[in-house]
Amino acid sequence: MPSDYHNFAIGRLGEAVAGRYLKGKGYKIIEKNYRCKQSEIDLVACFKQTLVFVEVRTKTGENFGSPEESLNKRKINKIVKACQFYMYQSGYFKGYRIDAICIVLGKNRIPRRLSHYKDIVF
Repeated sequence: MPSDYHNFAIGRLGEAVAGRYLKGKGYKIIEKNYRCKQSEIDLVACFKQTLVFVEVRTKTGENFGSPEESLNKRKINKIVKACQFYMYQSGYFKGYRIDAICIVLGKNRIPRRLSHYKDIVF
């Protein structure tokens, strides 16, 4: 059973990988690990006049399910509330979307798969 520290370290590694990926695609990272009472937003980025909130899900394999499977309705609702709070607090009321980046790490914690899902909230 992985320790909490192990899970934290894997999560931070995934966020770093996602940040590099987004920068390579032309996104500007505005904030990392924004915390509020409702939840945490892993990455806040800007892409072509759109504010993009990014949830990063990272796993060290898919034997016990994919990272996508851990994005349930309850988790997404918490992310939406955190995004709304972020926008209220920052005074931003223009276009935004919520994306998910799902990463599976292989041996030596090298990314084996990265999937970027845009606009996950309908």
